[in-house]
Amino acid sequence: MGGYNEAGASSAMAGGVVQGFLSGLGSSALRRKIPSASSSAAIAGHGADGRVLVRRLGLIQLVLLGIGASIGSGIFVVTGTVARDAGPAVTFSFIIAGIACALNALCYAELSSYFPAVVGGAYLYSYAAFNELTAFLVFTQVMVDYHIGAASIARSLASYLMATLELVPLFRDYFPSWIGKGGKELFGGAVSINLLAPVILIILTAILCQGVGESSMVNSAMTVVKVVIVIVVIFVGAFEIDVSNWTPFAPNGVKAVVTGATVVFFAFIGFDAVANSAEESKRPQRDLPIGILASLIVCALLYVGVCLVVTGMVPYYLLGEDAPLAEAFISKGLKFISILISIGAIAGLTTTLLVGLFVQSRLYLGLGRDGLLPSIFAEVHPSRHTPVKAQLWVGAVAGVMAGIFNVRILSHILSVGTLTGYSVVSGCVVVLRWKDAPRRQTSIKGVSARQEGITYLILIALSGFATGLCYRFGASAAFPVMTALIGILSTAALYVRQVHSDAPGFNCPWVPAVPALSIFFNIFLFAQLHVEAWWRFIILSTIAIGFYAIYGQYHTSLKEHDDDSSVYLSVPTAEAP
Repeated sequence: MGGYNEAGASSAMAGGVVQGFLSGLGSSALRRKIPSASSSAAIAGHGADGRVLVRRLGLIQLVLLGIGASIGSGIFVVTGTVARDAGPAVTFSFIIAGIACALNALCYAELSSYFPAVVGGAYLYSYAAFNELTAFLVFTQVMVDYHIGAASIARSLASYLMATLELVPLFRDYFPSWIGKGGKELFGGAVSINLLAPVILIILTAILCQGVGESSMVNSAMTVVKVVIVIVVIFVGAFEIDVSNWTPFAPNGVKAVVTGATVVFFAFIGFDAVANSAEESKRPQRDLPIGILASLIVCALLYVGVCLVVTGMVPYYLLGEDAPLAEAFISKGLKFISILISIGAIAGLTTTLLVGLFVQSRLYLGLGRDGLLPSIFAEVHPSRHTPVKAQLWVGAVAGVMAGIFNVRILSHILSVGTLTGYSVVSGCVVVLRWKDAPRRQTSIKGVSARQEGITYLILIALSGFATGLCYRFGASAAFPVMTALIGILSTAALYVRQVHSDAPGFNCPWVPAVPALSIFFNIFLFAQLHVEAWWRFIILSTIAIGFYAIYGQYHTSLKEHDDDSSVYLSVPTAEAP
């Protein structure tokens, strides 16, 4: 009997430990960071030893940062690839994608002025609007996208550099593929050796470690170069247009145009880099929203101009897949323009990679400060005012991936984090606009106004996913209409049941309609991704929850601020020199 009693006691004790652990995990996961007037104490905490980021980015630098992050291989490659299916109507694919991205940009613009003083972007916003665990999950999903994207872009840049070098007869067919053009595949293609891509990442990481002023100068110079080249391409190509090539305008119908929009949507991604530059902006509350929207508008105009030119110069079905823009000009006897395009592509990929590495280090910095990652990521160099250790880590991870992995395989699980992050940011706009009480006093029993509102946001997301699946698998028109109707009714419920106040800075228009439409379209695109991407979302989220349960919940800075959960940095009152 004693043995049974001891076994029962041990079992009860173990059950109590598990129950206590889960209870603690639940309460920790639901913690939020709410900005408050006392956040100035955080400045003293982070800045006592002078190790803070320096505010050196003006409006022009922020706009160029957003353009630099967006205009890359997409304008030189994706335009032609999608045009082979959508025809000249690829122009409308870019317009549709631009409008969809504008919805996300408006949400980012509002939140960047709401939290204008510290790094973090989507992670920071979800920490304030939802909870600590959601913020950490957003970070992990977005960061994997950044790491894979950096490795992929580094490989593309290496290939462009090698192709340009081989224009010199002395070097033609001189370098083996494993130096930088493609890679030497091993173990059935799972491993692909490339030496130049990691070297490029080392160089760019070294530039970023020098300071935000130096890296911004490099980005601005190269962004100006590629924008000028794109404008020259549009101007010269306009004189070579044969309007008969625009007929038929949409040879494969509307569905091909919409499918094209889901592809080119990712060519606009990059404006979130501006939001992640908050702590290094001179006048963040004014400049961040302008920088986000202005960079998106410039990119959209350039994309539309290139689409009209390339489809007007060459029949859409004759466009090449690897370098359609360059091949179009070569076919017209304008080889010197194709050389300019190669230079523009190199500049475009370089700035996209540079800004991507920059953003990654700032996100690691934010989580290091908050204690969700080891404090080494929170260290800022005392004289260079840049998170050198976080930057070195980011460069090392990207370098290893670019040097040994087949990024074509990894690309199948790309974009999950971006779409997830954009959706959560859109939801943050709605949540942070809510007032404490519902619009109608007739509340649902046992459900708070906040819980009710979040339920509607989840329904909008599920509606977008279901509609996306119906579109993907060609379901009868009645099904996507029904699923979309759920999203419309949920949006209407948000408007009727919740009171939405104005934001303190830039205001996203038509809240909650614009954020709701943004969530719907993002998750619609989510449904178009490879199945491997869905598995990546599930597996990575599981790993992230495990890491948070073991490490994050016990080291977060909120454990030290029970009486005041805010550790945000305040908005500067004067410009930095």
